Amino acid sequence: MNKNRELKEAKVAEIKEKLEKAQAVILADYQGLTVEEDTELRKALREAGVEYKVYKNTMVTLAAKELGHEGIVQYLEGPVAIAFGYEDVTAPARILADFAKTHKKLELKAGIVDGDIFDQDKVNQLASIPSKEVLIAKLLGSFKAPLSNLAYLLNAVKDKKEAESAE
Repeated sequence: MNKNRELKEAKVAEIKEKLEKAQAVILADYQGLTVEEDTELRKALREAGVEYKVYKNTMVTLAAKELGHEGIVQYLEGPVAIAFGYEDVTAPARILADFAKTHKKLELKAGIVDGDIFDQDKVNQLASIPSKEVLIAKLLGSFKAPLSNLAYLLNAVKDKKEAESAE
């Protein structure tokens, strides 16, 4: 086997591994971003634990087909960057969507979330979901509110009884 083919097979294997490992994979068209904008985007993604790569579309196509993700192949046209989210499912979509609001050149194309193909609309819906930490904080807040109200009520009853017994 020639050296070039070995390199390509290694690259396809690398992409396949990342696709299998990632909870969420988001494809974006980055054409037209300046180097400074791309660096800023990469920094924001890295801080959130999201890996951001640009691969040849043919290599991604081969890896996706081997994993049974043929539905994503139609979105692999033109320059495509891929964000791999390993921990937070919403992070890649959320960060890319936030960045796209201020940088019109960046466009979300599609994604794979837990093995399901998401089109652009579904990716934008995913981006609107708050992070795991925010959702947990809201849940804990909803638990805390009734308990706080109960404590306030019990304290008011106690104060009322003390006031009645003092009279």
